[in-house]
Amino acid sequence: MAPPAARQRYIANKADNQILTKKPPKRLSLNGKDKIAGSAAGTKKEKDKKRKTTTAPPEKGNGSPIMPSVHTAFKTFVSARLCSAIWAYIADCDETFNYWEPLHYIINGHGLQTWEYSPQFGLRSYTYLLLQGVPGYFYQKIFNPSPILIFYMVRCMLGFACAVMERFMYKSICQEFGIHIGRLWLIFQLFSVGMFVSSTALLPSSFSMYFGCSALAAWWQQHYSLSIFFTAISALLGWPFAALIGVPMVLEMLLRQRDWRTFVQWSLISGLTISLPMIGIDTSYFGKLTFAPLNIVWYNVFTSHGPNIFGTEPLSYYLINGFLNFNIIWLLALQLPIMLVMDYLIVPAKSKSTLNFPHYISLAPFYLWLLVFFAQPHKEERFLFPVYPLISLCGAITVDVYQRIFFRIKSLAFKIKSSVHYLDQSMFIAILVMVLSTVLGLSRVFSLYRNYHAPMDLMLELNQFKVTPQYNPNMIYNVCIGKDWHRYPGSFFFPARNFRLRFLKSEFKGMLPAYYADGANATQIVHPYFNDMNQENEFMYFDYNQCHFLIDFDHGQYTELEPNYAKRSKDWTIMKSLPFLIPEKSHQLFRAFYVPFLTDNHIQYGDFNLLKRKTKRNGNGS
Repeated sequence: MAPPAARQRYIANKADNQILTKKPPKRLSLNGKDKIAGSAAGTKKEKDKKRKTTTAPPEKGNGSPIMPSVHTAFKTFVSARLCSAIWAYIADCDETFNYWEPLHYIINGHGLQTWEYSPQFGLRSYTYLLLQGVPGYFYQKIFNPSPILIFYMVRCMLGFACAVMERFMYKSICQEFGIHIGRLWLIFQLFSVGMFVSSTALLPSSFSMYFGCSALAAWWQQHYSLSIFFTAISALLGWPFAALIGVPMVLEMLLRQRDWRTFVQWSLISGLTISLPMIGIDTSYFGKLTFAPLNIVWYNVFTSHGPNIFGTEPLSYYLINGFLNFNIIWLLALQLPIMLVMDYLIVPAKSKSTLNFPHYISLAPFYLWLLVFFAQPHKEERFLFPVYPLISLCGAITVDVYQRIFFRIKSLAFKIKSSVHYLDQSMFIAILVMVLSTVLGLSRVFSLYRNYHAPMDLMLELNQFKVTPQYNPNMIYNVCIGKDWHRYPGSFFFPARNFRLRFLKSEFKGMLPAYYADGANATQIVHPYFNDMNQENEFMYFDYNQCHFLIDFDHGQYTELEPNYAKRSKDWTIMKSLPFLIPEKSHQLFRAFYVPFLTDNHIQYGDFNLLKRKTKRNGNGS
């Protein structure tokens, strides 16, 4: 059953985004001969009256369009996000070391610390971690589960939060853009690789996606106070640069609505209720007055080195990455501005396209985001997370425009009756796009799991050591990693608290994390080995002879600092070996998408090994 507000829009506005039944009511035609049945815009008073009368469910047999209800959509979103929580791998080492490791410290009392958490820099907020950490902390204290269960509990919690946001957006999109676009958006979201990756990532950009897109959904329904509050949460607790999403909303509110009072009032309320507790919590952790959002903006914008020391990418990086995560939907979203102009010029029906705002206002946050971040030299996949749901929305609107234009051309060529609705003649376009995007999305998801999930599975194998006779609960076990440090999934994958990650020297010459110091004030200690220039420090490296386990990817290329440890049979035995993709030896297309009967002939795997030391070294071997 359609949401009442969306149903009322269907009836009142004679929406041009819905399917006709056998006896269609009067509605907008695209041949320019018929008048619009009823005003599409209406007066503000009439709109408010209509909204107030939409609480009762519509009767059956009234020619209503077919669409998934909000509750059905929510169930599908929850199912998809729980699949992501279980099967998605950690694609970004920043997620592991800047968030999962400090979270492990909060819950279990030890974890790796990065320079961003050093009090002298204070770029990351502990308040954000506590939002995820408190449920995990109580789960650990009450049930004392295996650490990996805490990891997946937090992930499932993130997935559920994402599904709540998507439910809110779905309802708002159906009301603002039409039921047909809402259905398309639902399908695109469910099978989007980008959402599969981002929805359960423990990253501020994913957090900003939850609340930033919720702010847009509230804005489209003209709930300005709620929209301001959600934007503040997204920018202050999540990622400060996510405030960019709210810029068009603020301009529309101030210049179009001239509602300065609501803006000032709720900006102050939101800022104070979020910032004051945040400053108090972070100041307690860092041992000095700290406002992390200000620090990260200062570092990225006003320092001489900023984020560019961590690598820059050309414009093609986002173009290719967008296609991998959204396939043809990404291409459709990029061309939407041109298609809207063509729609205006070709299709004669001039009705208000949305309920509250024209498209150039309601979709401005997405294109403003692309304009700003495409221009930045430092590019990372997670920087686009906050606008991922908008890619699906813009792609859905583009499909709808193609359907309109197709019907217009066909109506001119074949003199179609004015009573025929454009979806009756063009639905095959939407179905074709949905099927193609779904197949490509599932192919990509399967390829990601197949090619890159080995490190997480390998760490699960380490948990088996805990139930063997060799395990000593009173001993610290050193699990070493060299060149593959960036693939480490986190300390939650260790079987117990007496396991520690150690770094071996490799060809990598940048800054590595180090363990928090022991003691109650560990987060307040300033360490001399941290710097904000990504400079290597020897303190982070561990003695190879003290390693009890070693994780290493054998890809067939070796150096003095990166040897083939698995061949050192006198030192190591292979506990587990899993295949892992070698990108440089694999075809770009077939490593990106799984194609049955073809992919295996064009890609090559190496061995991701978990090694266990055979002999004791200095009395510390297992």
